[in-house]
Amino acid sequence: MVTPSPDDYAPATQVVALGRPDRGPGAPLNVPPVFTSTYEADGPVNYARAGNPTWTALEDAVGALEGGSALAFASGMAAVSAVLSLVPAGGTVVAPFAAYNGVVVSLTEAAEAGRLTVRWVDVTDSEGVEAALPGADLLWLESPTNPLLSLADLPRLVGSAREAGVLVAVDNTFATPLLQRPLELGADISVHSATKYLSGHSDVILGVTVSRTGEGGPELHARLARHRLLGGAIPGPMESWLVLRGLRTLALRLERACANAAELAARLEGHPAVTRVRYPGLGAIVSIETVGGAEGAERVCAAVRLWSHSTSLGGVESQLERRRRQPGEPASTPDELIRLSVGVEDVEDLWRDLSQALDHAAR
Repeated sequence: MVTPSPDDYAPATQVVALGRPDRGPGAPLNVPPVFTSTYEADGPVNYARAGNPTWTALEDAVGALEGGSALAFASGMAAVSAVLSLVPAGGTVVAPFAAYNGVVVSLTEAAEAGRLTVRWVDVTDSEGVEAALPGADLLWLESPTNPLLSLADLPRLVGSAREAGVLVAVDNTFATPLLQRPLELGADISVHSATKYLSGHSDVILGVTVSRTGEGGPELHARLARHRLLGGAIPGPMESWLVLRGLRTLALRLERACANAAELAARLEGHPAVTRVRYPGLGAIVSIETVGGAEGAERVCAAVRLWSHSTSLGGVESQLERRRRQPGEPASTPDELIRLSVGVEDVEDLWRDLSQALDHAAR
């Protein structure tokens, strides 16, 4: 029997098998974090800002999961900035008006400085997005969006953008490569805040871009790598090692968290303090709107004991936050919206804590 290569394994197996050292007698099972700033001459890397074996192992794993060529960055926003650097001076970006606030703020400030033009769109309105594409340089997409959890018709929009000659980047942080693979749909670049689900333990900051392997993909990869090299937004070896270690349990964590999220979303529909549940039917993020406006939402967040009242998502622990308390959060986010990042705890414990906290919203 021929042993299949890791590329032939199911994704749940790939997260365990990819990015390992070559096997042999006495070989380590894991790639170690390589702590060095300097290499001896005449090797594949001449300085540590250009490469590190621990990065390479992580990039090999995430790239194979997404079906492209990956680059690790110091943070998710460093990865975003690298992608935005592909837009020429005076160029045009089509982007969701309801998206992650770091992206919205970056694009808004760049537009105000005259470096580019932004055409803001509703990603659920495919015709509206398509109408904004002529003459654009980049289509930036999220699906599900953060934090409204709207879904875009990715196959349609990616196809329309490619017909119009527009570069397509998809933030795949919420879905992960286990639920969605944008490059297979024709996108040019997939972007992750690896701080979130890929790492999964709320102990590291790191970002990743993954470029398509065909039709201009290698050129995009080279430009992104050049931006990382000259901009210096490189990940540390320890951070890379932590993300690769976290990746090993991604399938297990995501399966449990998604099941918990689906159950909680169903129960939240019937709670009297909840006026709206936003749940797209996939992933482990649920957003709710509560009675009592912003003050009511804040009372909910202050009353939890098991859930963590904190900003971030994708960890093993469940977190919640009223998003409009964050500077730069788009006005499209309702004041009373609470984003729930559902973790892997027992769902009954999560519901008991959340439902008692929701009771505070109505007081």
